[in-house]
This record gives sequence, C-alpha cells and structure tokens, in this order.
Amino acid sequence: MPELPEVEALRDFLDENLVGKEIARVMPVAISVLKTYDPPLGALDGSEVTSVRRHGKFLDIGTGGGLHLVLHLARAGWLHWKDVLPSGVPRPGKGPLALRAALTGGDGFDLTEAGTTKRLAVHLVHDPAEVAGVARLGPDPLADDFDRDAFAALLAGERRQIKGALRDQSLIAGIGNAYSDEILHAARMSPYKLASRLGEEEITGLYEAMRTTLTDAVERSRGLAAGRLKAEKKSGLRVHGRTGLPCPVCGDTIREVSFHDSSLQYCPTCQTGGKPLADRRLSRLLK
Repeated sequence: MPELPEVEALRDFLDENLVGKEIARVMPVAISVLKTYDPPLGALDGSEVTSVRRHGKFLDIGTGGGLHLVLHLARAGWLHWKDVLPSGVPRPGKGPLALRAALTGGDGFDLTEAGTTKRLAVHLVHDPAEVAGVARLGPDPLADDFDRDAFAALLAGERRQIKGALRDQSLIAGIGNAYSDEILHAARMSPYKLASRLGEEEITGLYEAMRTTLTDAVERSRGLAAGRLKAEKKSGLRVHGRTGLPCPVCGDTIREVSFHDSSLQYCPTCQTGGKPLADRRLSRLLK
C-alpha cells in the first residue's frame, strides 16, 4: 500500500507535471472507483489544475473551478503518468485500469488497481473535508507543529498496542503497515508494547524514529518518476517484507506475525529482547 512517503513523492511529481495544465476529460473505467456523483466528473472538463496537496495517504488535485479530485490508492492502486495517452475512450474490462485523466496536451495519468478486492477510491468534491476519510485524519507526522509533546499527548491514554496506534489514521495520518514496522524497528520497540505504558524516553525515541524514518523515505523518493516509487520503497525497507532475512543492524533473522489480512515483521534481538512474538495464526495451523 502506498503510504505517506510514496504519496508525498507522487504529490511532488504531480505538482511539477500537472499543475498549470488543462483537463480534457476524466474517464472512470471501473464502476467501483468513483465514490461521488454530484458534481459529475464532466464538471472538470476544461478546468485548469491549480494545486496538488496531500492529506495523509490521500492526493488532492485542486482546480481553478473550485473542485477537488481526491484520490486514495488503497492497498493495490497506483498512478501511472503517461506523456502520451492512448487515444479514444477506454472500455471497461478485466484489466487493472480503473480511471484515466486526459489533459488537453495529450498527456495525463491512469489509475490502476491490481487484484480482485477493489478499494481504490476517487471523489469529486468542493472541499476535501467532504471526503469522510480526509475529515477523520489525525495530524500529519511531518508537520512543523507536530512536535514531541504533541505526539506524547496523542498516545496518553491509548490502551492499544503501539503497532495499531501508529496505523490508526484518525490518530496519526499517513503511516501504514510497512512504515509502522520500520519505525518500531528504528526505535528498538516491540510492536506489542502498549502505547499507554511508554516511558518518557521511549516516547522521545519513538518520535525521533518516526520523523527520521519518514523523512528519509521521502528524501529517497523525491524527484523520482511515478513508475519508480514502488521499487524505491521496497529497496529502502529494513524489516518489512524481509521475513527470514538477516537484520541489517544486528544480523538476527527477521521474524513475522501473521493476521487474517496482513502481517508484521520485526527483529527479535533489536525489538523484543531476543524473544519471538506469539503468532497465533501459525500456532493454529501447526496443531
């Protein structure tokens, strides 16, 4: 799933390549992709793109007509920029194409979504806050005013495990499964530790790990073409998606805990005092 660093890099790329250009037509291909119907997508025809902003994992394309095309790429969606779009109107089919945005100059972008679970979402609204997912977002972890004390205040009273708290978009915007693993590894903290039981030094270390991990990922991605961002994300990960490989810090074997729709990765030596975490799903399979 694209998370804050990749969406921020896409925002940066679109700010350079999209702002100032005129929209010819936005064409939904998959029925599931469009989540709003008033105003209709045809209201964008002839509009100039004036801004591209990010709200957590959402992209917000603003136009001179006051409308905002708000995109959420979900788990398997992606944006593909094309200097020359195919001519004609794309037809619905079994392929991954979900939406095409054509500019009057012949360029534009496609939104695609792999797999059968369709969660990619496009909204056309007068105000991004009309999108429920945007309205409920917590603070951006890279915002200038989001300091260590603001982070501590969010965690106060949180009785969840810290892994789940970091992924909660209404608590902190933009962090998902991959970067929560990376942040906790950098902080040398168990994903099962309760957020409310963090000491002052642990909060400081976790805050610094969060800011550094996300900032470094954004900087690695900055300036890359949209098509190269996925590979950059994967190459920069230390523990997430690396089950069975050596930890780049201590050399221990990276372990995994599986859930019904996701998994987490961690290093026992760096994060849990050398003790493997219980993987109840695997335990049931072995019985």
